[in-house]
Amino acid sequence: MERFKNKFALITGGTNGMGYATAAQFIREGGKAIITGRSADTVNKAIAQLGDNAFGIVSNAGKMADILELPNQVRQFTTHIDLLFANAGYGKFAPIENVDEAHFDELFNMLVKGSFFTVQQILPLMKPGSSIVLNTSFVTEVGTANFSVYSAAKAAVQSFILTFAAELTAKNIRINGISPGYIKTNIFNNTGMDASQIDQAIAGIIPTIPFKRFGEPEEIANAVLFLGSQEASYIHGTELKVDAGVSVIR
Repeated sequence: MERFKNKFALITGGTNGMGYATAAQFIREGGKAIITGRSADTVNKAIAQLGDNAFGIVSNAGKMADILELPNQVRQFTTHIDLLFANAGYGKFAPIENVDEAHFDELFNMLVKGSFFTVQQILPLMKPGSSIVLNTSFVTEVGTANFSVYSAAKAAVQSFILTFAAELTAKNIRINGISPGYIKTNIFNNTGMDASQIDQAIAGIIPTIPFKRFGEPEEIANAVLFLGSQEASYIHGTELKVDAGVSVIR
């Protein structure tokens, strides 16, 4: 199947996890993918694995200077983007009393400002018929201890789906979101926990998941690429939950 023949995708945070899986699948289906990451080492490693139809940009979605430079860097590879997956981000978690301003600003800069201004800057490269997918989270639907700042930031991204849809309709650009549940990614790497603590946390979470397992990054990629394809040509302003039902069955 070549759903994305002659198409270009820009996937922020594409060096690992959900972003990498999406880039790999997009390429397998005939497209070319530009991925971003915060370090040259991870970007270079990822594009070497993805092959000749992958291109990499070192860019931090938490830094405005990098976001403002992103269109110029994209133009080194293409004049247009058919699918933008605004995926870059990570989690930091702490009790309310332990959150400081730096923690708060770091997450809002990365997740909220990063998502908003990435879309703003890439829009001029998107033609009618193209598609944007934002990465939200099931945490906007549940109350989770120590997740207050992360959940609030993801809720802001969630709101962009509707407000952007209201504006982008006139441009014939579709925007939707995916809401992942517990997925096998490196989300625990910024928690300060060691490997054994992470394993214990995962062991404690699995029984709460209706399917009793973490999702695979490829399962998120399938959802993103469905929303970005012509198969979803009548889907606009929608958030697709890919969470094994964890947000509604508890």
